[in-house]
Amino acid sequence: MSSPSLAQFALVDGNNFYVSCERVFRPALVGRPVIVLSNNDGCAIARSNEAKALGIKMGAPWFQIKHLEADANLVALSANFELYGDMSDRMMQVVGRFAPVQEIYSIDESFLDFEGIRDDLVTLGKRLRAEVLAATGIPTCVGFGPTKTLAKLANHIGKTAERKPGLYPADLAQVCNLGAEGKQGTARLGQLFRATEVGEVWGVGPRISAQLNAAGVATVADLIKLDLATIRKRFSVVLERTVMELRGTRCIAFDDEPAAKQQIMCSRSFGTPVLQLDELVEAVTVFASRAAEKLRGQGSATGAVSVFIRTSPFRKQDRQYSQSVTVPLRRPTGDTHAIVSSAVRGLEAIYRDGYRYAKAGVMLLDLQPKDLAQGELDLVGGSGPDGTSHDEGRDRSRLMSAIDRVNQRYGRGSLTVASAGTEAVAKSWTMRQDRRTQRYTTSWDEMPIARA
Repeated sequence: MSSPSLAQFALVDGNNFYVSCERVFRPALVGRPVIVLSNNDGCAIARSNEAKALGIKMGAPWFQIKHLEADANLVALSANFELYGDMSDRMMQVVGRFAPVQEIYSIDESFLDFEGIRDDLVTLGKRLRAEVLAATGIPTCVGFGPTKTLAKLANHIGKTAERKPGLYPADLAQVCNLGAEGKQGTARLGQLFRATEVGEVWGVGPRISAQLNAAGVATVADLIKLDLATIRKRFSVVLERTVMELRGTRCIAFDDEPAAKQQIMCSRSFGTPVLQLDELVEAVTVFASRAAEKLRGQGSATGAVSVFIRTSPFRKQDRQYSQSVTVPLRRPTGDTHAIVSSAVRGLEAIYRDGYRYAKAGVMLLDLQPKDLAQGELDLVGGSGPDGTSHDEGRDRSRLMSAIDRVNQRYGRGSLTVASAGTEAVAKSWTMRQDRRTQRYTTSWDEMPIARA
């Protein structure tokens, strides 16, 4: 096993992020077992350390653990994704100030590239944690490593050393630099690898982990010892690359500008079954509008719109129906009106009366850069998207930009397509969120008020 070189990458993530966001505005939740529930309050998607200590597993159905409210003082909250997204933006802005290059990996995780920086990284990591905590109230852990996989592993060690004292050396809690461990010698690094289960490695999922365990590979130390050719032949090139990264060889590129998505999906399960077409039209309009906004956000246009509806397979007493359709567009577009119109036409084609629909969704396909246009003969009197003239196309583009700016400033749904309905009318298809807290940072009506 080769010794990793001086650490240059970092992985910063928010501890129990959704729960931490809730605790920022409700300090009384600190120290209590807290979980955040999925759409329609179905299952646990985030757990505080106290909730984990109760044995609550990720994905545990709410009805199976509901008794812990009374038995263990458990607090269960509906997901407040608008709040979490805004808190993520705030956290990432602070994190990004600490390195020349940042790659936002997920809502609570961010890679940093410290190439050329010679400061003491552990000291830098502690200062980063302190500034994020002061600016946002979110506790974080920082892992450093010469590769992204080692940085991820270092982050896991730092987080676990804080949560489970004794499993790893105490000085690695919160901020862990595996590059420094390798530079000092392989003895303690080997000890850390032997103490870490192979399933904790980034990219080693449950299925591969079970196969490795069956082959006698239980820890990271066992995995690193494997022959690369054998790994490639028996498992995959991806696992071979992971092992090389664990040995200190960079195989996963750093990307500060992630590639645009090739498909964009927006779908939801309904809070209560939907029977009428007009209610489905409202839901599909909202989903298509949100997908179109995401599409423009990455600078793309779509060439086809797919829509689906389905009943619940868990309601055996209901008649079952599931159908989808893809509507090709004459020309790729990012125009909400064109995308919504196509989605509604598709919905009307597949809708069948007499069913209790439980879910619907819209997917945008055949994505391409918005500025990429295929030349063709002007047979319909216009050469813009959907047959519009150049002037009309520019006007529509400016209109979409204006709508996006208004919704970003005043909140999602401030301006929308008429077929989405109005906020004043209760919609049966909206998600069940009986336990959602206030959107403290994004809604004027729900901002916290400080009283003397």
